[in-house]
Amino acid sequence: MRLGIIGLPNSGKTTLFNALTGSNYPTEPFSSGQLEVHTAVVSVPDERLEHISRVYQPKKTTHATVTYTDIGGLDKGIGEGGLSGPMRNELAQVDAFVHVVRAFEDNSVLHTLDTIDPIRDLGVIESEFVLLDLIAVENRLARLEEERKKGKTDARQQNALETALMERLRAQLEAEQPLRGLDFAPDELRFVRGYGFLTLKPVLIIFNSGSGDADPARDLGAQQRTRTLTLQGKLEAEIAQLDDPGDVALFLAEYQIERPSRERVLQLSYDLLGIHSFFTYGDDEVRAWPLRKGGTALEAAGTIHTDLARGFIRAEVVAYEDFVAAGGSMAEVKARGKMRLEGRDYVVRDGDIITVRFAI
Repeated sequence: MRLGIIGLPNSGKTTLFNALTGSNYPTEPFSSGQLEVHTAVVSVPDERLEHISRVYQPKKTTHATVTYTDIGGLDKGIGEGGLSGPMRNELAQVDAFVHVVRAFEDNSVLHTLDTIDPIRDLGVIESEFVLLDLIAVENRLARLEEERKKGKTDARQQNALETALMERLRAQLEAEQPLRGLDFAPDELRFVRGYGFLTLKPVLIIFNSGSGDADPARDLGAQQRTRTLTLQGKLEAEIAQLDDPGDVALFLAEYQIERPSRERVLQLSYDLLGIHSFFTYGDDEVRAWPLRKGGTALEAAGTIHTDLARGFIRAEVVAYEDFVAAGGSMAEVKARGKMRLEGRDYVVRDGDIITVRFAI
């Protein structure tokens, strides 16, 4: 899973990146208008994985990971000038955006639009992305029109279907609405994702506030494939630099923060993208694997290794709760009849512990 951190200059993107990754990149007010990218991979904390690991004492414990990419260089007007190839590539590669919106007052950090207005700022980059997607849709419609004029009868039906879909996208964008607000059939969604439309990607909106600032999320209505979170980016970055868990706990308690931003953002990101985790175990390794909700045992096998999917026979499945109830003993799990043999179409549940039987 790859998440792109975006926002207007001086909104606190790099501060949040440091908070989420434990990095220490400079966060001085900076706005060159040029593409600047920082990337880091972080482990997804999961107490269930830690518990399974304590039981098996494997040589290696492997968490699921998330890649964060801090993408600088976005600003008002980018839609009119168009995106550079490298900028478009960075934006296209992410699975979702973490949109950082400034909600803090600080006279030493100038706002590029002069005043603090989180709801306005949220719409600035969104409007630019709408314009860029609209240009892409109109270009595709123009190419479809050229193909129709050439009279290729074997592709006429597909051309008509795609044209109708693109017209629907254009109407949404001309209404200045993001594509994620549309309802798509599964096959349509798979098709449009191939174009890398920016407003189709899910968005986690993070309002970067200061102590005592109002919560702008209250003024934001519900939006499809969007989640919101308000946090103090500067404070969270300071917490991320602490090495002693005791110091972290004291800091969180003092500022009445339930969990560090890293955990909250990861949980919301998993929820936004419709992802959960399953586990594999053994003496060599205990590991957490991300899988889309609704994913099958066959897809889980393919996530582990393509050979397992190719030679899939059955999956041995144990619910994490049943594993805990049996005292962490697979022998006791079997004695209680809680280990199941499932076929390739079994829908994997969050926390399932899976062993794939296969033959090649």
